[in-house]
Amino acid sequence: MWRSALPPLLRYPTVDELGARAAALVARHPGNARLRRAGLSRAGTPLWLLCVGHGSRQALVVAGPHANEPVGGATALRLAERALADPRLTEGADVTWNLLLCLDPDGLRRNEGWLRGPYTLDRYFRNFFRPGFLEQPEWLPDGAAAAALPETRALLDLHDELRPVFQCSLHGVDVGGGFVELTRDLPGLARRVAHIAAGLGIPRELGPYDTLYWPNLGPAVYRIPPPSRGDLAAAITEAAVESTWYHPHQYGTVTAVVEAPMWGVAAVEDDSPPVDGSGILRTVSHGLRGDARLLEVLLARIRPYVSAVPDAARLLAPVEDYLLVCPGLADTWDPDVPDGARPLPLLSTGHLAALRIAGRRLALRTAGLLHQLVTRAGIDPAGALPELDRLIDDWCADYRDGCGARWIPVARQVEYQSRVVLAAFDLAARRATSPSRPSRSGESGWGTEAAVPMHRE
Repeated sequence: MWRSALPPLLRYPTVDELGARAAALVARHPGNARLRRAGLSRAGTPLWLLCVGHGSRQALVVAGPHANEPVGGATALRLAERALADPRLTEGADVTWNLLLCLDPDGLRRNEGWLRGPYTLDRYFRNFFRPGFLEQPEWLPDGAAAAALPETRALLDLHDELRPVFQCSLHGVDVGGGFVELTRDLPGLARRVAHIAAGLGIPRELGPYDTLYWPNLGPAVYRIPPPSRGDLAAAITEAAVESTWYHPHQYGTVTAVVEAPMWGVAAVEDDSPPVDGSGILRTVSHGLRGDARLLEVLLARIRPYVSAVPDAARLLAPVEDYLLVCPGLADTWDPDVPDGARPLPLLSTGHLAALRIAGRRLALRTAGLLHQLVTRAGIDPAGALPELDRLIDDWCADYRDGCGARWIPVARQVEYQSRVVLAAFDLAARRATSPSRPSRSGESGWGTEAAVPMHRE
């Protein structure tokens, strides 16, 4: 049984703590660990790359691609500790672990209002931040050559430098269950994920809303489709546009997106047929439309006086993105709205639970960002703050009491995610691959035009 060289992480690390803990690991293991700067963020924060081992094959782990998902940074540190303690993970596998500690450190800093705890749903959503779609560094809406964010360019440069056999993007689900998305199949991973999740009491999400139309490779494991214009409406998510998940595909890389939940919901693991699927879909879709209309009215009331808030545009961008996609999602889920192009697949009870959670998530994120705007303005002539407080409290109570959302301790989230990463790496390392024929994304059938991101449609 390996022992950690550093005190265990009982809460999420901040940006500064990630760098400090990585530097402490390097100081303890100067022969096997290195820390270098892979680039700078838009605000000039270093993007630290912690490298462990000296193998000829490269594994790239990307933490913190979404600002509100801090579990990945803690997982990257845990993986480094394990690789340093167990030579089978380095020399034995002829691999070097390249751990990017946080891809969006500027965004992570904006979440520090809840990052240190206490971990309650209302505290999380009142301090939630995640940038608009165009400022999320994993997406390549105009193709890799046109990538403008320095964080994105740093990651693309790592792809081209390392040509990794395995890439893992570490994500966190705020409410729901764990699941994995793959650019190439890794037979046997679903069985390993089931074993890991059962041992740690982590629910598996058997029907995430953004994978409704994606190939199912096994329970809680999904195949990411190659992005194209036609896939946008089907996937109902910005993940269908070109991304850094697929960019190293041309080198034979297998990319795994590993999602770990913060608040678990047992219902997302229920694969039984629903008693009244159409009725639940109507309730979810009508509720999402109503919540969106209510939030649009609140936005119109506060917009005139919050525009003077410093950096208001950064908070308004995701608000507008969320409100833009809500009507389309509600129409897609509504059984009374005809959709001849892409009807919903057969849905389980777990699918319906995931849709309910997703609709509530969009509303709560929007309300939380509007709450921050009013609070930072220091004035509330429209009287919006009490209404926003009521909405956030009511919707968080629905997560707790209606969905049964329960907090999963940080240490258990990290243990789950790190074990799934190691299982995926083991299967990817065994998988004999040869580099694909070079193309924009290494996948046959791709066009040369830039994909159109969902939020521009």
